[in-house]
Amino acid sequence: MNSSPLIEVDARALKVEIDLIYAGVDNLAGKQIYRDTRCLLHRDAEQCLRLASRLAQQAGFTLRIFDAYRPPYAQDLLWEALPNPEYVRDPRLGSHHTRGVAVDLTLVNAGSGEVLDMGTGFDDMRELSHQFYPDLPPAVQRNRLMLLGIMLAAGFKPIASEWWHYELPEAEDYPLLDDPSIRPASN
Repeated sequence: MNSSPLIEVDARALKVEIDLIYAGVDNLAGKQIYRDTRCLLHRDAEQCLRLASRLAQQAGFTLRIFDAYRPPYAQDLLWEALPNPEYVRDPRLGSHHTRGVAVDLTLVNAGSGEVLDMGTGFDDMRELSHQFYPDLPPAVQRNRLMLLGIMLAAGFKPIASEWWHYELPEAEDYPLLDDPSIRPASN
């Protein structure tokens, strides 16, 4: 019996898109980090994601997930690539992704399939990516605020430095998880 609190996000059932950036090489580490392309979340976060997806659909959007549960080895690799605590949490502290309660995502127009302009791409580790960076066009501000509103209403909270990152409140209360079924990609 599996006692892990992690469950796989069912893209079809939740009507979300899954594009795990770290399963490819086009990411801040410049190499494939995940061999396993299952998108996992703590069951509490998955329930909130279900609500977020319904709210996004009501507004004509689809959620596209870039990252969710992140095994400890992956956090180590990201820290090696960018040891800046403003953007990557020091693995010794434990990432909220490694607790399974954080998700990185954006909005896609459900009608056209176009990704909404958020002013930067995912993992663009500059001040421009900060949640409330003021010097962005109004359309970009609206898009970020739409994502923020959906995620807040679903029970998540943002962080200041990344418009794409949302996590459960009290994330520190959740234990760090090392799912033995997820192993590093061979590089």
